[in-house]
Amino acid sequence: MPRLLYYDVLGYLPDNRALLEKAFEVVSLPHPGHDAATLLAGLDACCAPLGFDFDAAKMDLAPRLRAIISNTTGVPHIDMAAAAERGIAVFSLRDEQEFLATITPTAEHAFGLMLALLRNTPWSFAAALEGEWKRFDFGAPAMLSRLSLGLVGMGRLGRLMSRYGSAFGMKVRFFDPYVETGADGAEKLANLSELAALSDVISIHAPANHETRHLIDSGVLAECRPGAVLINTARGELVDEVALLAALDEGRLAGAALDVLDGEYEPGFKAAEHALVAYARGHRNLLLTPHIGGSTEDAWFETQRHVIERAIAHFAAAG
Repeated sequence: MPRLLYYDVLGYLPDNRALLEKAFEVVSLPHPGHDAATLLAGLDACCAPLGFDFDAAKMDLAPRLRAIISNTTGVPHIDMAAAAERGIAVFSLRDEQEFLATITPTAEHAFGLMLALLRNTPWSFAAALEGEWKRFDFGAPAMLSRLSLGLVGMGRLGRLMSRYGSAFGMKVRFFDPYVETGADGAEKLANLSELAALSDVISIHAPANHETRHLIDSGVLAECRPGAVLINTARGELVDEVALLAALDEGRLAGAALDVLDGEYEPGFKAAEHALVAYARGHRNLLLTPHIGGSTEDAWFETQRHVIERAIAHFAAAG
């Protein structure tokens, strides 16, 4: 049986762990910080958690390596060029569009965050727990059908959000330099500044890479119309968080709801010490959730199972 290194930090569901152990000789470590050269040298396959670089140096320590497994839609943590040079197959969710079309929870959470932020749901609930029952303290700015939704990115998740917004009567616009036609008649705009100026809600659905780092910066935030809010369920590094804090604190942005934080995948990340978490403790215009966008049990199961089955088929075909 091929030998595979699994990391406990991945949290695969029991049935998927069982499938791994049926097809591979599985060795487990808590996370890649526990890697040892002697162990890597004997691997045929290895899992790759986000937040830990799987670079050329690590691949060179594993000369037998034939497959890398990562149940992620992006692979910024894997040196894809180095893997290709070494003939190592990478099994991830990137470019698995037919399969991913069935995986909807991140877009659902983005829409839920928008509703919760605009309707003051977390703060009105907290007040109710304290015995307060005052509807006029928690009024929303407007009906969704009177608001416009601006989407940064018109890929799989952007298209889902576009459909959700249209179903609620929102005017939907988008910016995506790689897509010409939006879902359900969404209007394409020429740049982010125009999108910011015309949107009551800006929701980010773009990939994280060198091109998109701090895509939402002080310049874009300065163009936002009064009362606008920002939703981010993509990656924290797409937003300049210093600029975001200033925009929230100064009232240039009415609110934000974030499921992701910049630096969350770095070793030693401490949410309690993050500047946005500290701000949220004392303000009613910032809603945070701990990267739960894709966190439904069926989505966990299916995305894990998909990359595992592809890796199993790869080894079976190779003999």
